[in-house]
Amino acid sequence: MQNLDIATIVIIAANVIISMKGFSDFAFFEKYKFNIAGIRRGEQIRMFSSAFLHADFSHLLFNMLTLYFFANVVIGNLGVTYFVIIYVASLLVGNLLSFYFHKDEYHYSAIGASGAVMGIVYSSILFEPNILFYGFVPAWLFGMAYLLYSIYGMKKRMGNIGHDAHIGGAIGGYALTLLFAPYLFETSLWIVVLLALPLILLFILHKLGKI
Repeated sequence: MQNLDIATIVIIAANVIISMKGFSDFAFFEKYKFNIAGIRRGEQIRMFSSAFLHADFSHLLFNMLTLYFFANVVIGNLGVTYFVIIYVASLLVGNLLSFYFHKDEYHYSAIGASGAVMGIVYSSILFEPNILFYGFVPAWLFGMAYLLYSIYGMKKRMGNIGHDAHIGGAIGGYALTLLFAPYLFETSLWIVVLLALPLILLFILHKLGKI
């Protein structure tokens, strides 16, 4: 059992409290979820609040457990301030990417902390690519598989979960980590290149009109 920084505890607590409220209060859930029509009406709070709502307890548990495994890696290498910046920026970049892909779909809705968490995952993998997730999956493999699944989810429009926010979150975490720790280009060039591949794939698919 690892010791969690107070910043991680606060983020997890906020996700749990707000998600539990959303589970039992449909009006609250509808008011704060990511929804294109609502955002275009001027309800920009949805761009932030939707990342603290989840579809169900398993969705919440998976995101918070993932954050639990990876948060300390980022904090240990960059410090708490940069950790929080990456989390919030990845959250916003993820939802901005969702807005970009769905801006004309007024019915489109999504929820979940996956974008923010994916930013932390991608950041941590740059520092410790071989750390074991769930005790047996190398972090670099987990991160790439999760992102490739997100690209598939975008293409197939699977569920009420912001798959494109995963991609945006990864972009945010990847770019900011390299900005804050540029020495990684020298010490870990192989993982810098490897983690860029799913992002390049998304760009190509988008240019080809496949997504």
